[in-house]
Amino acid sequence: MVKDALLRRYHAVLGLFITGLVVSGLTAFPLLHELRLMAPWLGIKSHEAYQQHEGLSFWLGYVWHGLEVTQAQFPFVAYGTDWLAFGHLMIAVFFIGPWRDPVANAWVLKVGLLACAAIFPLALICGEVRGIPMVWRLVDCSFGLFGALPLLYCQKLVHQMSARSSCRS
Repeated sequence: MVKDALLRRYHAVLGLFITGLVVSGLTAFPLLHELRLMAPWLGIKSHEAYQQHEGLSFWLGYVWHGLEVTQAQFPFVAYGTDWLAFGHLMIAVFFIGPWRDPVANAWVLKVGLLACAAIFPLALICGEVRGIPMVWRLVDCSFGLFGALPLLYCQKLVHQMSARSSCRS
C-alpha cells in the first residue's frame, strides 16, 4: 500500500517533468509565430519599433525583429530551433524508462540532474558570448533549477521504493 502511494507521487512528479519537456519542445517550433502573438500584449506594435521600448518589451521586440529579419533572409537558421525542439522531445522519451521501472532506471534521473546542472554554465557562458542580457540568462538558469527539483524528489522516492522492496526480500 505504501509502495503504491510512493509510486503514485513519483508518477505525478515525473509526469509533470516529462510534460514540461514536451511543452518546451513543442513551443520551440513556432517561435516567430509566438512572438507575433505575444508582442501586442506588451504594447509592441511592430518588430521594427522595438527600440521605442524598455526592459522586457525591448528585449522581446529585439528578438522578434531578429527572427523576422532572419526568417525573411535566412530561413534555414530556424532549423536550429527545430533541432532544439526535437532534442526536448527526445529527452522526454528517455524518461519513459524511469516512468515504467523507477528503480532499474534511476540512472536516467541522475543524467537528467547532470543536464539540469549543465544549464548554468551553458546559459552564463554562451549567453555572455551571444549578448544575452543577464536577466534573461538567469531565466534560462531557472529551467535547470526547476527541472532539478522534481528529479531530486523522484530520486528520493526511488530510494524509498528501493529500500522498501529490499526489506521485503
